Amino acid sequence: MDIFDDLAAEQDQLEQLLAELDVVEWMTPSAAAGWTIADVVLHLAQTEEAVLASAAGTSLHDLGEGDTLDERMDWMVSRERTGSAAIFARWQTARRAALTTLRSADPQQPMPWATSGLKPRTLATTRLAEHWAHGLDITDPLGIAYPDTDRLRHIAWLGHATLPFAFALAGQPPHDVRCELAAPDGAVWSLGPDGADSTITGSAGAFCRVGAQRLAPADSGLQTTGPHGDAALAALRNYAT
Repeated sequence: MDIFDDLAAEQDQLEQLLAELDVVEWMTPSAAAGWTIADVVLHLAQTEEAVLASAAGTSLHDLGEGDTLDERMDWMVSRERTGSAAIFARWQTARRAALTTLRSADPQQPMPWATSGLKPRTLATTRLAEHWAHGLDITDPLGIAYPDTDRLRHIAWLGHATLPFAFALAGQPPHDVRCELAAPDGAVWSLGPDGADSTITGSAGAFCRVGAQRLAPADSGLQTTGPHGDAALAALRNYAT
């Protein structure tokens, strides 16, 4: 599964959906607190433009104003709100340019992003994760279906790979955790060492939604075992900070 092709496919799906929205729907409150659907797409455009800035050496943390990354992203949206057609066109241009930049970048050279540099494939994975999560923010309030796909495999990998960082943010040392996740097509995705004494099992879609903070662990149906399974699920995240 090529991450660049899958990122393009995720964005293509979102673009087709957005193209069918009317002006009223664009101004509907999204599931992202305080943002309309237009604001969400503006944020996606701005962060795709941030990929281009990253290629030139600028970190995401260098953009906007505020004490936290969320505050800076909110400040950027508040400064650049405009009509939905202009926002849509801006995102379309930015997402294609960002993908071209990621495909052509040195695969071994980290690009500055949030807390640390990310290699192009990993940065592409975070972009897929963000577009997918915000796709939920857009479709859920409108009652539009946004079915899970096998592209979630990249997001599940990202959530598992960043568990050491997530544990650190929670003030805990890293722990080995094995994940056995049911894919949309019925396959099982295995992440983590076979001998781990802690596990998370269940739906890959639920796992990714917990990591995106779109679903509470208690409501996810995911099962945990071992001394660190619950802590891993509580700390899980598949986005930058």
